[in-house]
Amino acid sequence: MAEEQQTPIRFGILGCADIARKLSRAITLSPNSTIHAIGSRSLDKATKYAQSNNYPQSVKIYGSYDAVLDDPDVDVVYVPLPTSLHLKWAVLAAEKKKHVLLEKPVALNVGEFDKIVEACEVNGVQLMDSTMWMHNPRTAKMKEFLQDPANFGEFKSMTATFTFAADQDFLENDIRVKPDLDALGALGDAGWYCIRAILWANDFNLPKTVTALPGTIFNIAGVIISCGAALNWEDGRVATFHCSFLANLTMTIAASGTKGSLHLNDFVIPFEEKQASFLTATESGLTELVTGWVPLPSQHTVMTELPQEVRMVTEFSRLVKGVKNGGVVEKMWPTLSRKTQYVLDAVRISVEKGGEAVSLS
Repeated sequence: MAEEQQTPIRFGILGCADIARKLSRAITLSPNSTIHAIGSRSLDKATKYAQSNNYPQSVKIYGSYDAVLDDPDVDVVYVPLPTSLHLKWAVLAAEKKKHVLLEKPVALNVGEFDKIVEACEVNGVQLMDSTMWMHNPRTAKMKEFLQDPANFGEFKSMTATFTFAADQDFLENDIRVKPDLDALGALGDAGWYCIRAILWANDFNLPKTVTALPGTIFNIAGVIISCGAALNWEDGRVATFHCSFLANLTMTIAASGTKGSLHLNDFVIPFEEKQASFLTATESGLTELVTGWVPLPSQHTVMTELPQEVRMVTEFSRLVKGVKNGGVVEKMWPTLSRKTQYVLDAVRISVEKGGEAVSLS
């Protein structure tokens, strides 16, 4: 039994995506996981990828995705494939009794994701999306502030921004600008994080309406490369976000309550791996001559020995170990994924309807 408890969860990776390099490192650094296999449509490509990322000699290298799924020693399949392939390969993985760590956006639409969830439920496997910042200990500390009635009060408004200035090669050739691979473009890639942050701050209570903001930019193939939206709740809460491949790197959150406010500038990827900060202000005012703030905002720094992506892998591996030992699947993570995808779908529909409000009730 002691040996079973110490056995690391064995990951199989589908494809040689750039993001898989980061997850490969996270799997290696995590105390309860290991890379067991990598598969690509080309054995040569998989071999070169394993070599360039310093995979151990013990890692199995396959020339197909199916071979990874057929490996009886693989516990978890990490799926960093283009979004258009998520439905097929996540379902096949679940049918092979592999637990699924799925890149975001989880699907092209919530209907596809529901099929993935169903396959995972029927086959008793754990499902989680790869939104890494959710696992940073800073996230929990910020939530404590947002839920503090004395210091934050009632939630009123929020803005979230995730942009980066892509180069010309990205804008012409990256999978995220190809309608047959990642048709959701910047909305699916960067907008996902903004929507997740807004829902997280609102305890995942869905808004009443979602309205795309004017100014959506499409590339020549019709894929969104810049957009924004407003989310409104029945009680008057409001949130807005902007995501883009065309503006300088920005990862900001600003949330306001009746008593306080929260600000940070690196919510998706912290400035540093092992520490992350945020600002809070409570009952803010201005000096008598309106020359400064009183009191000044407070900076809070949260330390972590393990980077957020490693913490994500560690938590997912813990859940998988629990299922393997006879426990039940944790349904919270698929639920959060579905709500994020549901709101993302509403934004896309509103964009297609020229900014018409879309009801989520």
